[in-house]
Amino acid sequence: MIELLSGLQKPIIIQGGMGINISLSGLAAAVANEGGIGVISAAGLGFEERADSNYFNANIKALEREIRKARELTRGVLGVNVMLALSNFPDLVKTCIKEKADIIFVGAGMTLDLPKYLLAGSKTKLAVIVSSARAARLICQKWLNRFNYLPDAIVVEGPKAGGHLGFSIEELSNPLFALEKLVIEVVNEVKAFAHQKKIPIIAAGGIYTGADIKKILDLGAAGVQMATRFVTTHECDADIRFKQAYIDARKEDIIIIKSPVGMPGRAIRNKFLDEVSEGARKPIGCVCKCIRTCDVVNSPYCIVRALVNAKNGNFDEGFAFAGSNAYLAKKIISVKELMATLRNEYAKACS
Repeated sequence: MIELLSGLQKPIIIQGGMGINISLSGLAAAVANEGGIGVISAAGLGFEERADSNYFNANIKALEREIRKARELTRGVLGVNVMLALSNFPDLVKTCIKEKADIIFVGAGMTLDLPKYLLAGSKTKLAVIVSSARAARLICQKWLNRFNYLPDAIVVEGPKAGGHLGFSIEELSNPLFALEKLVIEVVNEVKAFAHQKKIPIIAAGGIYTGADIKKILDLGAAGVQMATRFVTTHECDADIRFKQAYIDARKEDIIIIKSPVGMPGRAIRNKFLDEVSEGARKPIGCVCKCIRTCDVVNSPYCIVRALVNAKNGNFDEGFAFAGSNAYLAKKIISVKELMATLRNEYAKACS
């Protein structure tokens, strides 16, 4: 992993994987071409193209296609984000490895057996997304004991991230769980394994400017993961109306919701979410049990359907996840301009 990161432009910027269909081959390739790590989200890829009525088969085919399309567009570093909570998680991971993704990022749960999917000679790196030093330590211990393998990188995601969050609602505003504190704790925790492998720590959640990057790297992180900033780029794979929702959002519009998957989530408030909070039930019509933790029976709406609708600009039947600083977006720019801006801000903060 150190070799992989050494070939990237500094500071190291990883574009966070965003589902459903927000970060596909177009965005991932654009970021990789600018010296970062571009990431495709594997969540719900086949929802709109399940012609054979098999959602899981459609997901695999779509993932294969997106990785291959990205490879045609860049020689840079490409990753895939795969949620552990996805019902077909094993097949998605195997597909990433078969298609030779450079790195797999696994979140939405604590994966204790990820190395078992690696094939002989595989060069795909394995990264985990955690929200505590305890989780980082446990994963390292389990992987080392069972597979003689340690994570190639650990992403520490704080409570200001967008989408599903690995914290309770009470913890989101508790300073004990601030990203800065978590980074220091995880950096210190993995030092116990440094004699076997140097594990880069990547910080995520609420990082918005080059100055933010400087502050977090000073705490010992090797790089940052950013998602929200990349939504308002020309190359982002979402509909223009999805991007405009970020630009139109006010600070008070960024709210915490209770997701059908059993986790709190950060999203942009709209009519759809207001109706849900008032008790309205949207037709679910569950295609399949795509997320293991989803309460299909009692849920007022289908999370995948709602996110796909939003991705396509239909906010009457969906909503957008977003990070805590999404309201700062003012215009749509290119990935090239965004990466240059972040690096210039970082350099200024370092001077």
